Amino acid sequence: MLSATQIRPGMVIKFNGELYTVFAMTHRTPGNLRGFVQVRMRSLRNGSMNEHRFSTDDKVEKAALEQQDMEFLYQDGDYYYFMNIETYEQIHLMKDLLGDATDYLIPNLKVQVEFYEGNPISVDLPASVVMTVVETEPGLKSATVSNVGKPAKMETGLVVQVPAFINEGQKIRVSTAEGTYQERA
Repeated sequence: MLSATQIRPGMVIKFNGELYTVFAMTHRTPGNLRGFVQVRMRSLRNGSMNEHRFSTDDKVEKAALEQQDMEFLYQDGDYYYFMNIETYEQIHLMKDLLGDATDYLIPNLKVQVEFYEGNPISVDLPASVVMTVVETEPGLKSATVSNVGKPAKMETGLVVQVPAFINEGQKIRVSTAEGTYQERA
């Protein structure tokens, strides 16, 4: 059990019998009043955002997560299939559970899948992914690095703003945190 003041963003906590990912935490001590911790968190069951005010004396249970290195294999409808790199055991996760991570899942991508009590609950993506541009306007021969960008559709359907010199078929590195172009790969 943790004290409410030890909660940090990114933690997965058990609150009211459900798992929540902590997005923001603010410790406040207003004037003559007792201090409290304001926490903004997302339910892992249904994805809803909640805010809760904990007293500084409250205790919170930190969820014990197990991480396994896995490789994304393929997508079949709303199911995404992953293989454990060590045991070759395969699992599938629903699109609803993965959320925005589906925009970056390309075959053979190494990810970490987090499990709670034997059930997969989330996927931790690498900082960047190399993707192929499948659709964009033709590049300009005279284009050099500049602030002018154009939309480019990636192999997963993700649309990213890229520099004018990028053409279809080229591979680029995309940041998974912001969904932005980083460099040619």
